[in-house]
Amino acid sequence: MTRDEAWNLLCEYTASESLRKHALAVEAAMRHYAALGGADEHTWALAGLLHDFDYERWPEPPDHTREGARILRERALDEEIVGAILAHANWNLDEYPRDRPIRKTLFAVDELCGFITACALVRPGKLDGLEPKSVKKKMKTASFAASVSRDDIRDGAQLLDLELDDHIRNCVTALTQIAPQLGLD
Repeated sequence: MTRDEAWNLLCEYTASESLRKHALAVEAAMRHYAALGGADEHTWALAGLLHDFDYERWPEPPDHTREGARILRERALDEEIVGAILAHANWNLDEYPRDRPIRKTLFAVDELCGFITACALVRPGKLDGLEPKSVKKKMKTASFAASVSRDDIRDGAQLLDLELDDHIRNCVTALTQIAPQLGLD
C-alpha cells in the first residue's frame, strides 16, 4: 500500500479532523523511530497512519482494531503492519504481544503523541520550545487531557528502554517536523 492509498483509506473511514491529525502525528513519530533504529520507515509510518483508522466506526473494544485488521487484510496489507495495529490495543495482547520493535513503538508513541498535541495547543509557541519537563508537569494534572493514559505513556517509554524525557523529546522532534499539518506551528 502506498502512503497515498493509506491516507485515502484513513479519510474514507475517519471524518474527524482531530483524529486525522492524531494519525499524522503518530505516523511522524513512527517514521522518526524507524529512522533512529534503522527500520523500514514506510512500513512503520503506515502502521502509525492507519492505527486508528477504524475508530470512528468501531470505537468499542474489541471491534476497534479487529474490524480495521479485517479491512486491511482484505486489501492485502503487510501482516507486520496489521500485527502492530492489533498490538497497540491491550485487548489483543494474548494473540499480538508487544514483542517486536514496531509493536512496542506504536504502543509507545500513540498516547504520548496525543498528550504532546494537547500540551502544544495550550502554549503560545505550540511545539516550539516544548520541553520534557513541561510535558511531565502537565502529566501530573489529572484533569488535563484526562482521557490520555499516563500509565501507557510511562509504560511505552519503558518498553522502548528509554528514559521518559528522551521519549518525549523524540516525539516532540517528530511532531515538529510536521507542525504545520498538525496546526501546531
